[in-house]
Amino acid sequence: MTAWFLLLPLLIPFGGVPLTLALRKRRRVQSALALGLMLTSLAFTIGLLRTVLTTDLPVTVRMGSWLPPFGITLTADPLGVFMVLMSQIVLSAGLIYSLGSTEKVVQYPTFYPLFLALATGLTGAFLTGDLFNLFVFAEIIVISGAVLTAIADDTYGVEAAYKYFYISTLASVLFLLGIGSLYVAHGTLNLADLADRIASNPSAPLTMAGMAFLTATFLIKSAAFPFHFWQPDFHAAAPTPVSAMLSSLVVKVGVYGFLRMTTLLFVEGAELLKTLLIIVGVAGVIYGGFGAAGTHNVKRMLAYSTLAQIGFILVGIGWGTPLSLAAALVFTFNHALVKAAMLMLAGAMASRAPVKSAAFDVVVGVGKNSPAAGILFLLGGMALAGIPPLNGFISKLMIFWSGVEAAQYVPLLIIGIASILTLTYVIRSFVKIWFEPNPKAKEKAGDHLLAPALLIALSLLIGIWAEPLVSFSQITAAWLGDPAFYIAAILR
Repeated sequence: MTAWFLLLPLLIPFGGVPLTLALRKRRRVQSALALGLMLTSLAFTIGLLRTVLTTDLPVTVRMGSWLPPFGITLTADPLGVFMVLMSQIVLSAGLIYSLGSTEKVVQYPTFYPLFLALATGLTGAFLTGDLFNLFVFAEIIVISGAVLTAIADDTYGVEAAYKYFYISTLASVLFLLGIGSLYVAHGTLNLADLADRIASNPSAPLTMAGMAFLTATFLIKSAAFPFHFWQPDFHAAAPTPVSAMLSSLVVKVGVYGFLRMTTLLFVEGAELLKTLLIIVGVAGVIYGGFGAAGTHNVKRMLAYSTLAQIGFILVGIGWGTPLSLAAALVFTFNHALVKAAMLMLAGAMASRAPVKSAAFDVVVGVGKNSPAAGILFLLGGMALAGIPPLNGFISKLMIFWSGVEAAQYVPLLIIGIASILTLTYVIRSFVKIWFEPNPKAKEKAGDHLLAPALLIALSLLIGIWAEPLVSFSQITAAWLGDPAFYIAAILR
């Protein structure tokens, strides 16, 4: 397999943007093509995963044949492929959900092109080997996500899109300041070359400034506490297939950024950043848990839940041991599956309500005629709470185990107690939607349940047979623990 194979998971959704736009007047063909392209891209990603794991080396493409650090480098190392695989599984489920959605927005001629643009941005962000290219792909994510939200059926979609766009503009400015600072200090933006130069001269002027700007950027991108304020409105107003992607995948760009910062770019000066991530993560677990328990809308509840779940991931990155990094990766993957499924189920119940809304006072009792959705929601809630045999149990077990190994007993105790809130708000929402009486609730056709069923089934499978995911996460964590190998592999 040639290195150019790396381009296919990126080029297929990118090429699908103009193709689906050209088919804007043939909606069924357009939607089927979008799904077919996404599944094809996923198949090539699985092939890329096999190549990376069997060769023990990253797959690299040097665009224009320019050797690093010149030109654009695309790199598929274990971390990049891990994140792309996670993203494309959930993106495929999002397109399946869109095929069975009753929302008007999925009938817009630009919906599927924008969705594929979102997929392009996510795939490119995780495969690029250049810091400025990461900025470019992040902007593609922002633009496509903001437009998809602005055209939502929800009347607050435009307002939510403006909030997201403005806070993302702030993140973009900070990102550019960080990029500029590091370029002035070290004269390169190739991640491998930049890491090598920072390691050789960590005290170069503007290096710490660049680190600070990137930290602020990725805190906003991950919607971590206290930069979470835009997330609940944005995710609650977005179309269901889009909000499922935003809350499960888009926030992972920030997680990916912190993994690169702490294990590659700023290895020697990462202790301060790791301490900050632990503090922010613990605060996010607490605040997100209470926010989810006190909100009035199912989608908002799940958005606050994402704040808490991201907190667990940041704590794992902050502890920085091989086990905690593997745990953070497992948590990242499992959260993407479960959160996307839960938001799809919330949207499916909202589509069956007398008034299309995810507010608790509207969806109360709506699930009485959808017992299958109730079973799926309960299983997803068990996964979020970390109850076996769902995949969330593996995630939290590894996080808690890594905290014990790292002797981080105080933050471990805090997040352990705060995680009980997850079970509280999941049970409350389950009882309200499926068991509380509501004389106004009538049986009504709504969104299909195939996509969340597939994601919950995969979550159950991983919970029962976690070895492949755990093994892949451990391999990736070991790779992250040896940045010199990454640098040598790219610059050789």
